[in-house]
Amino acid sequence: MSAFLAPYGDYGAEWLPLLLRAMVNTALLSVCAFALAFVFGLLLSLCQKSSFAALRYFAALYVTIVRGVPLLAVLFLLYFGLPGIGVVFDAFGAAIAGLALCFAAQVAELFRAGLKAIPAGQSEAALAAGFTPAQSFVWIILPQVARVILAPMIITFVSLLKDSSLASLITVDELVLTGRSMATEYFLPLQIYVAVGLCSFAIAWPFSVLSRRLALPAAR
Repeated sequence: MSAFLAPYGDYGAEWLPLLLRAMVNTALLSVCAFALAFVFGLLLSLCQKSSFAALRYFAALYVTIVRGVPLLAVLFLLYFGLPGIGVVFDAFGAAIAGLALCFAAQVAELFRAGLKAIPAGQSEAALAAGFTPAQSFVWIILPQVARVILAPMIITFVSLLKDSSLASLITVDELVLTGRSMATEYFLPLQIYVAVGLCSFAIAWPFSVLSRRLALPAAR
């Protein structure tokens, strides 16, 4: 990145701290949102397997609706719509909540697929060995599910990372908004947006490589 900015002299020296700060904000936003999406998605997947019909219907309805609603609409609803009924988020909080709510549906589907990949005999054997249903799930089933879904889960995180750019439209100071502000100030949009793209790539590329390497053993 510094080599790319070097030909622009003083501009490059000014841009680098701004871009690095925006990279940190983007990474923090993505990690926080994905952590919440992971927890909520796991809860949704457990609801899908619940013996209570109301929980199963809620989880199925949530996944169906959220996967059909644009992320940007959810962000606008949280940031611009909810203040009308007295619920106020700051921009960063709204972005975390919106990304988490939307990607929780994808995480839930990954967990559902992973749970289906584990033979029912695994749980039955654990129960026969004296485990409670909760212990069976936590100590026997969940570790096997994690191995199955780890690679696609990383891919989902990379998707969330890229979609976090939409948070710029609700004034979150991440890479795209920083790039837009810099382009307005310095009048070098080509160079600045290329630098923004390189910054995004630098964050996402290691995770993409990791997901491919994790997927290779499964493919064999």
